[in-house]
Amino acid sequence: MNLFIDKYNLGKTILVDKSMDWTSFDVVKKIRNTIKCKKIGHAGTLDPLATGLLILCTGKNTKKINEYQNYPKEYTGTFILGKTTPSHDLETEINSQKTTKNITEKKIIESSKSFLGIQNQVPPKFSAVKINGKRAYSFARNNEKVKLKEKKIEIFKFEIISIKIPEVDFKINCSKGTYIRSIARDFGKKIKCGAYLSKLRRTKIGMFSVDKAKDINNIIKTINKEKIENN
Repeated sequence: MNLFIDKYNLGKTILVDKSMDWTSFDVVKKIRNTIKCKKIGHAGTLDPLATGLLILCTGKNTKKINEYQNYPKEYTGTFILGKTTPSHDLETEINSQKTTKNITEKKIIESSKSFLGIQNQVPPKFSAVKINGKRAYSFARNNEKVKLKEKKIEIFKFEIISIKIPEVDFKINCSKGTYIRSIARDFGKKIKCGAYLSKLRRTKIGMFSVDKAKDINNIIKTINKEKIENN
């Protein structure tokens, strides 16, 4: 009988503060290989360039993944005004520039208010959305044009935290399936100068907060300590 493995097979929820450049799959793989648990998965992908809260479930707790995925999310981040990229973030190079000379704080705040409520959103071309069984980013990286279907989302709160043009810091509370990169794209169109997402951090998923999460290295240390104590 292995008390350590039994504990994770019975079910645990692990809150990870994901670092930049880690994929969500990388995090799952790292912890799976450390625990040697049969079942483990995450409750909502974070882009490699994003940081923040990633929920992992092991054993019987994997049954809760769908529930957690449906929870509303909170993000903080930064838009860069006056420039765009094909991926709407830093994954790709800048492909257009416009002046921000006529952009005022009032215009930025008023534009943010127009995003509140239920709406249809087109996902980014560089996303994991499936089109005929193939990921959208596969088409985008080959410069193949495809039409992405709109998805119904809801923005509960869109708060402008700081404005230092071209940088705009924000906090957004939104429904499942919302792409903040798409909001950056659409926000740039709204204020007629373009924008892309330069920073993104997920701070909450439902009642779970990144304040209670640990980075991957500290989680691995804790797991290895548990192994020793339960052997």
